[in-house]
Amino acid sequence: MTYVLICTDKPGALQTRLDTREAHLAYVKETGVVVQGGPFLNAEGEMSGSLLILDLASRAAAEAWAANDPYAKAGLFSDVRIEEWKKVIG
Repeated sequence: MTYVLICTDKPGALQTRLDTREAHLAYVKETGVVVQGGPFLNAEGEMSGSLLILDLASRAAAEAWAANDPYAKAGLFSDVRIEEWKKVIG
């Protein structure tokens, strides 16, 4: 099943993101479930959130993946939304 994570950074948390980025990218690589992903950018061109498309067996697995992301563990996000998603185009 495919799940989308839509995450919004807490205001003023860019340094937290930068400090945790290497661990987050290592987690993405180690787990091997991210189909596509990348940061949202604010008006200044700074990273301000994340969009990740995950290939996992269940919503519970997506929730567990999100909870174990180093970004989440560092308290980066003010909001995390998880949605089941059906690819139609692309």
